[in-house]
Amino acid sequence: MAEPLEKPGRDLRAEILADPAVVLEDRAVMQALIEANAPPGGRKVVDLRGALVSRLEARLDKLETTHRSVIAAAYENVAGAAQIQRAVLLLLEQNRFVDFLRALTVETPDMVAVDLARLCIETDEAEPGPAPGLTGELGEALVILPPGGVSAYLALGPGAGRRVALRTATAEAEAVFGDAAGAIRSEALAPLDLGEGRRGLLVFGAEDPRRFTPDQGTDLLEFFSGVVERALRRWLAPDA
Repeated sequence: MAEPLEKPGRDLRAEILADPAVVLEDRAVMQALIEANAPPGGRKVVDLRGALVSRLEARLDKLETTHRSVIAAAYENVAGAAQIQRAVLLLLEQNRFVDFLRALTVETPDMVAVDLARLCIETDEAEPGPAPGLTGELGEALVILPPGGVSAYLALGPGAGRRVALRTATAEAEAVFGDAAGAIRSEALAPLDLGEGRRGLLVFGAEDPRRFTPDQGTDLLEFFSGVVERALRRWLAPDA
């Protein structure tokens, strides 16, 4: 027979009575107490208390997992916001269009963890493809699309009606990414209203097929494209 807790020389019972939460909050101790009270002889009796404890443990594990996921998502959102803020400040610092284009298509991709960026402008005053007059790292940064080209490119995949469309890269990506299109697996597309009927398209491309998917949020990219849109109106204004 087990020794009673109140036997002289033992203070375990007093400690438990003083702070029972120590036992109740210890999962291993509670499980041991329930198992110690199991019926002898190994009879097949349903232990409702054990089942309840197991269910509560499962719920607790699920809550802890959800909690960790929420915290991770929050940190990711904060980091994403900081990246976009740095990119916006960089764009606002530029005083020449060529520097603005370099900041947007060369430096911004590194800041926001994408592989490529392209700025597309609709016009009938130049042949579709890379804009003439740009060389080196900006050689394919600015892409000329024919009138209606923005809508046509958006219509090639899902999300054409959204402010920012996130999707798997299409077979026609070469029209935007040129020779680099073969490595692009997903893309983010933000139509730009440049005023006076002019349209543009900001495109981010990634080699990771999961970098841009339709189930992701687009708030930060919508904000960023809004900044690009307003800056371009200034650059493209006749008196700029």
